[in-house]
Amino acid sequence: MKRSNWRYLWTAHDIRRKLLITFLILAIYRLAAHIPVPGADPSVIQQFIEGGSAGSQLIGILDLLSGGTIANFSVLAMGVYPYITAQIILQLITPIIPALQRRMEEDPREGRKWMEKWTLLLAIPMAALNAVGQINLFTAMTGGIPVVPEYGFSTNFVYSLVVILSMTAGTMFAIWLGELISEFGIRNQGLSLIIFAGIVARVPANLQRILVDEQYRWLLLAIMLVVTALTIFAIIYVQQGRRNVPVIYKGRMIGRRMTMSSRTFLPLMVNMAGMIPLIFAQSILTFPAVFASFFLSSQIPFVRNTANSVSSLFGGEGTFFNISYFILVVAFTFFYTSVLFQQQNYGRNLVRAGAEIPNISPREDGKFMQAYLSKVQNRITFPGALFLGLVAVLPWLLTLILPGGLGKNAMLIQSAGLLIVVGVVRDVFFNIEAELKQRYDEKLLVR
Repeated sequence: MKRSNWRYLWTAHDIRRKLLITFLILAIYRLAAHIPVPGADPSVIQQFIEGGSAGSQLIGILDLLSGGTIANFSVLAMGVYPYITAQIILQLITPIIPALQRRMEEDPREGRKWMEKWTLLLAIPMAALNAVGQINLFTAMTGGIPVVPEYGFSTNFVYSLVVILSMTAGTMFAIWLGELISEFGIRNQGLSLIIFAGIVARVPANLQRILVDEQYRWLLLAIMLVVTALTIFAIIYVQQGRRNVPVIYKGRMIGRRMTMSSRTFLPLMVNMAGMIPLIFAQSILTFPAVFASFFLSSQIPFVRNTANSVSSLFGGEGTFFNISYFILVVAFTFFYTSVLFQQQNYGRNLVRAGAEIPNISPREDGKFMQAYLSKVQNRITFPGALFLGLVAVLPWLLTLILPGGLGKNAMLIQSAGLLIVVGVVRDVFFNIEAELKQRYDEKLLVR
């Protein structure tokens, strides 16, 4: 009878040390998340988020990625979002610039190091720009009520510079904590766990919001449990989806001995893009509402009425917004998956490894194999894209299905947050399981 390696989880000293270091760093991050920006008034942004005005959906996504620190307007208000933005920018421009593409193809390991270095460097100016943008944007959205009352480079340059530097330093501190987790804690999961910790930290407040409704308390709790369980099951099912493409490694002559051919599979993921399409679609779709918020107080009636109409149309609610959101998520899923897939260049890598796909010519350095794999990837991406689109608009669908406004409080964690939570938990589980298998021979576990 085979027994699980997980019974050694706490007795394995190195794994136990990694877990304790991870928990300690996450605790430090959550403590730092309550340090406010010097002179900030968090109540202004809290009222804005709770009010559900135009652009609040975009702020909600940013608040999600920052781990809820935007509501407190702490020095970690941007979380690791500038780093993620820098990473996406470099991933998108790499196929466009031939020199970068060659660097990634010729030496993938050095290419990854180069990418990590420049992502970190690019994150610094991105963090500073985001800090300026956040303060100006929130002030404009709240009708001119400043989130940081004394802020203004023209009136108080030194203080404004201190505010921007403190927010930039907060972002770099969060990135540094994530790197510490990846190096000394759970491998390659640092930034994901930083975001994960922020999402999970908001669960008690969401649960409290459900329980305060005395009339529908238990009904809401039952609906929340069912919806959350079904959503988690669907996310796991789709995220684990693979299409195994058969690959044959031909036999090779080693000395005087000929090795036998081997047959294996190349797994292609149904959802390679993760939740990045949701961020893209949300940002682009709410941009008109954000831009229109600057003209809501205009003295010109036509400009003011147009701004109100745009804010209402793209404010994050309604049929038009959610249908457009669904379409954009599906479109961006195909786009981002195509970019990532081309960067991998499976066809060339298979040819270099002496492998081939049955009935597909390996000539022209894997060009035909790459075209075939791209065709297969596009086919299996279709259900993954539809799934991401449904996840994106799930809160809106619940408001249509459930009567009496119950749909607004039917989810303990928003669907986009569940994508992150489930993905991180799955990756951490497989990471720890792999380390346990490396340290304990499975033959010793068979009785």
